[in-house]
Amino acid sequence: MEAKDKELGILENLDYVIAGIALSVLVLVTFVGVFTRYFLKMPFAWGEEFQLACFVWITFLGVGAAFRSGSHVAIELLVERMPERVARYVELGGYAVSMIIFTFFLYYGTQIVLSMVAMGRTTNILGIPYAAIYIVVPIGCLLMMYNYTRIILKKGKEAH
Repeated sequence: MEAKDKELGILENLDYVIAGIALSVLVLVTFVGVFTRYFLKMPFAWGEEFQLACFVWITFLGVGAAFRSGSHVAIELLVERMPERVARYVELGGYAVSMIIFTFFLYYGTQIVLSMVAMGRTTNILGIPYAAIYIVVPIGCLLMMYNYTRIILKKGKEAH
């Protein structure tokens, strides 16, 4: 494997890696939080806001990964019964609608992050900048757009 191919593979799987790390940290913090709350009677004051940050990162990175692996929610019962040509147009229509929605979330997610930076908002206990938490929204939207486009292009090549 060439160095360039290896780098591309790492970049393409970065959402898996970061979401996996966030999930692992979330499980660890939750487990330790339960232990300290119920057995040591000394709960973490910061656990909930840290868990919220992990959930946001897992969600927006996980959706991009789900598009790439084809494990996103899809209702294909009707489309599978359509003629191939009609099904292709329905799929392209779904792609177009999805791109509009992703663009909406990308734009407004970016606006939210910029406003958080401008206001200097941070979480109450840990002082994590909200911009650092919510920057994953536009990043996740870009990954969803990229991965969905790759899937559509791949299906288009396979159809020809």
